[in-house]
Amino acid sequence: MRSLKSVLVTGGAGFIGVNFIRYLFEKAGFTGRLVNLDMLTYAGNPASLADFEEKYPERYIFVRGDIRDRKTVERIFTEHAIDTVVHFAAESHVDRSILGPEAFISTNVMGTFTLLEAARNSWNGSHEVLFHHVSTDEVYGSLGEEGYFTETTPYDPRSPYSASKAGSDHLVQAYHHTYGLPVTLSNCSNNYGPYQFPEKLIPLMIMNMLEGKALPVYGDGKNIRDWLYVEDHASAVWQVIRDAPAGESYNVGGENEWENITLLNRLIEIVAAKSGKDPERIRQTITYVKDRPGHDRRYAIDCEKIKRDLGWKQSVSFEEGLSRTVDWYLNNPEWTESIRSGEYQDWIAKNYGSR
Repeated sequence: MRSLKSVLVTGGAGFIGVNFIRYLFEKAGFTGRLVNLDMLTYAGNPASLADFEEKYPERYIFVRGDIRDRKTVERIFTEHAIDTVVHFAAESHVDRSILGPEAFISTNVMGTFTLLEAARNSWNGSHEVLFHHVSTDEVYGSLGEEGYFTETTPYDPRSPYSASKAGSDHLVQAYHHTYGLPVTLSNCSNNYGPYQFPEKLIPLMIMNMLEGKALPVYGDGKNIRDWLYVEDHASAVWQVIRDAPAGESYNVGGENEWENITLLNRLIEIVAAKSGKDPERIRQTITYVKDRPGHDRRYAIDCEKIKRDLGWKQSVSFEEGLSRTVDWYLNNPEWTESIRSGEYQDWIAKNYGSR
């Protein structure tokens, strides 16, 4: 088991990063110092962790910065004696990557390269350190009706987003094999839960249902995704960075496949029951729209390796996870409204300055 004294989390103001940091401090028993480096692009909201700056003033440090900025990254490594990196920071929305791929290549590939170089130079051959890279199942491409992605599945990315993540995965592995940098990787399936940016499928549908808006469904709605509750993802990453041997990669999945249209219908039932709305009236707002380019048909992860080797398992069923997620969005309308209105950017400028 590793001793994690000073952890750098990149992208810690984003959806998965926020939930991971909360998990470390509130459930995992983490006792060290954590530096959260985030550029605060459209998907990053430090207000999601504002209470931590008050609760843990000596142990939680937020730095607004770009993972591509070598001076900033190197300064963090030096000032805070970083011994562990958990790298979440990425441009991650497939539709945005189709419209504007350059930001994805720059952030996901060059940003990862900058972090790897800083780690290599700072750690100088030490083995009491770790660089953990968080990736996606989308690097594997698309599955047919049967089969699962494993850690040995050949990469076959189909979008600029997944291609940029595949490139960063390969860089991380190359730094391990070429320079001996202690690294681990994890590739996860679709996450859902609290603090997710409202353009993603589940929060978008919840918000549209509550507001009586159309529920857009790509193609025939039969694309299949494997859904993982974000807290279970956080627990998996925690186990990897504590216990996994350097050089290993792990697939992390929910073992929970749903067609998009079936998921939407179940979500309608849950939102209707909790909000008092008529489920049939909500269902009438389902609108099929033109499929997006390169839309992978099915993702499904075999996560037997992390279960067998590290003893991890999911703890939240899909039914419970969806219920918790709907409750969170119902109980936190000010968070969602701040994101959608852009008001959170004013909060960022007030507290961290403008860029």
